[in-house]
Amino acid sequence: MRKHLSFIGSILAIVITLPAFAATQEENRVIVATEVMRQISQIPEQTVPPSLLSSAYGVAVIPKVIKVGFGIGGQYGKGIMVVRNADNTWSNPSFVAIVGGSFGWQVGGQSTDIVLVFKTREIVDNISRNKLTLGADAAVAAGPVGRRTTAATDLQLQSEVYSYSRSRGLFAGVALEGTVISIDNKANAAYYGTAGITADQVFAGSANSVPATANSFIQTLAAQTTQVPAAPVSPVQMQPTAAEDPPETEVKTYAIEEIDD
Repeated sequence: MRKHLSFIGSILAIVITLPAFAATQEENRVIVATEVMRQISQIPEQTVPPSLLSSAYGVAVIPKVIKVGFGIGGQYGKGIMVVRNADNTWSNPSFVAIVGGSFGWQVGGQSTDIVLVFKTREIVDNISRNKLTLGADAAVAAGPVGRRTTAATDLQLQSEVYSYSRSRGLFAGVALEGTVISIDNKANAAYYGTAGITADQVFAGSANSVPATANSFIQTLAAQTTQVPAAPVSPVQMQPTAAEDPPETEVKTYAIEEIDD
């Protein structure tokens, strides 16, 4: 009898403690965003280029963006954004929301994941301090795809923001003009347990505590942004091939003249 009572007590204890271990709505949002970033690395020929991520000042992931309304309608979603620190690491994630007109890539009621790559510090600062409208406050373009994409093949990456959608497992560039990005302060306060915390404070690491899910997202992104852009080829490296080279003595003399100039 005592064994039965002990067993029942153990079950009750587990049931009572389950809510403490259940992921919150904000934690689930970070978990799903982390999975989106993880899947980026699994599609070599149809993905956000690692070179673009590696040169970004900020990255936002908004999973499961949905269509609201019918006909013209609009889109709405919530996600997270991180910015690059001075030491080249990624900040803690701040929660963001996007809302905008119809993007033209959804079919029926299907949800779509959105990834935004911010190329300038000014853009991420503007988002953290106020809302930002893509196309009006910042130039936005459909991002290039594929691991072999380089700055030279994408109009030298002149836009301030590059946008992607992921539907049915594939990433593709998508134009998001008119989309508004804003900070979700309520979600930040709930996630970090700090009432009134601002996005700037989140990015600066001023939260009372940082959930493990935040670290998981940062590590997943960092694994894809460690690539260092290739250094430009110098004129000396672009000398003729061995078969066309002049005599060795002339080559040495030419190199000395270049250095003196």
